[in-house]
Amino acid sequence: QVQLVESGGGLVQPGGSLRLSCATSGSIVSIYAMGWYRQCPGKQRELVAVITTDGSTNYADSVKGRFTISRDNAKNTVYLQMNSLKPEDTAVYYCNAAGRIRSLGWGQGTQVTVSS
Repeated sequence: QVQLVESGGGLVQPGGSLRLSCATSGSIVSIYAMGWYRQCPGKQRELVAVITTDGSTNYADSVKGRFTISRDNAKNTVYLQMNSLKPEDTAVYYCNAAGRIRSLGWGQGTQVTVSS
């Protein structure tokens, strides 16, 4: 099992920036990919960005060019830099760790609210 703790959410005005962090612990060696997901009330959880152990990244079309996922292996932490935020980015953001076959764990979620 992998334990994940997110931080960095909050309230920001449209056009602003936030950086989310996800600290990992536990069976870190079993992790193949780390991802950020988000969920709005009444909607399904959706993938925002993912990064694999070899550094490959992938993004949802809605965030390409605005969000950047990165990792600091020395700190066992994954980040999501969010720029040019829009009201439609408002959601609870979750960090996920995945092995090659299955999910290894989820964080508790952090609220991001984009509003003037």
